[in-house]
Amino acid sequence: QVQLVESGGGLVQAGGSLRLSCAASGRTFSSYSMGWFRQAPGKERQFVAAIWSGGSTNYADSVKGRFTISRDYAKNTVYLQMTSLKPEDTAVYYCAGRGGGSLTIATTYMYWGQGTQVTVSS
Repeated sequence: QVQLVESGGGLVQAGGSLRLSCAASGRTFSSYSMGWFRQAPGKERQFVAAIWSGGSTNYADSVKGRFTISRDYAKNTVYLQMTSLKPEDTAVYYCAGRGGGSLTIATTYMYWGQGTQVTVSS
């Protein structure tokens, strides 16, 4: 069983930055594709970014150029560096692991964290 624990959320002003972390348990972390999703109140869960086991990345158009996903294999951790934050980035951010097929689709992931709240004030 794999457990994912997110941290790093909080309240930030528009234009500010935050770095989210997702710590994963389990020896096979390095072989997993990982993703970040977000869900705002009353909206569906939305793809944000993904990183393949080999390090290739993919981003939603809405965050491209502002967010960076990375992973540290030694620490079994995935990061989401968020810069130039906007009020519309406000959401609960979820880490997901072991995606298969299209990494932009939530149902392709087997494991999910509990989520961390990101609030961007204007």
